[in-house]
Amino acid sequence: MPTSRRAPAPRLRAKPADRYHHGDLRAALLAEGKRLLERHGPDGLSLREIARRLGVSHNAPYRHFPTREALLAALAADGFRTLAARTAEGARDGLQGAGLAYVAFALEEPAVFHLMFSSTLDKAAFPELRAAASASFAALRTRVAALHGEDNADMAAISAWSFVHGLANLLIAQQLPGTGPPLDIAARVLRAYAGKDPNSGLLPAKAASTGTR
Repeated sequence: MPTSRRAPAPRLRAKPADRYHHGDLRAALLAEGKRLLERHGPDGLSLREIARRLGVSHNAPYRHFPTREALLAALAADGFRTLAARTAEGARDGLQGAGLAYVAFALEEPAVFHLMFSSTLDKAAFPELRAAASASFAALRTRVAALHGEDNADMAAISAWSFVHGLANLLIAQQLPGTGPPLDIAARVLRAYAGKDPNSGLLPAKAASTGTR
């Protein structure tokens, strides 16, 4: 009498969330969140939509980011860290080089750049964001103080920051006259404003003239 064979047991599919392990999910959430931010702005970013795009459960993002604002704050903090690294590299060519690196970052990452300085994010509520933003300014102040001394270093650093930040926003909004790539325009503006000294021109007159008579 023939024996009946059992049908093979169906193979269980791995849950979508199984693709993300050892911290990969947080990185994936940030990457997908950045893509949505670039396409739709902060208001168009949704944790549920990010989860859907990644193929994970709707609750999965909340293990890393309890709110939408927490994810936005993490994206802004990453932006400040990237900006600090870029300006540190640019500072090898003086304050002008750091300023040009600042503008380049803003032009390449306008959505993140605007988010970093948005009033909708309360930095006091997100220690990681507050620390990253503070470290970015502290690095600029250190460069200014090293070149021109501690006297009025805070205001000198704020002056330099205000100049390149305003320049970056004008270029993003395409509000400056002139022809050529925006970064080339920025380089010409910085040279015209600073003159031959790569470490002057971005500072108030008193700070820029320190040590010269």
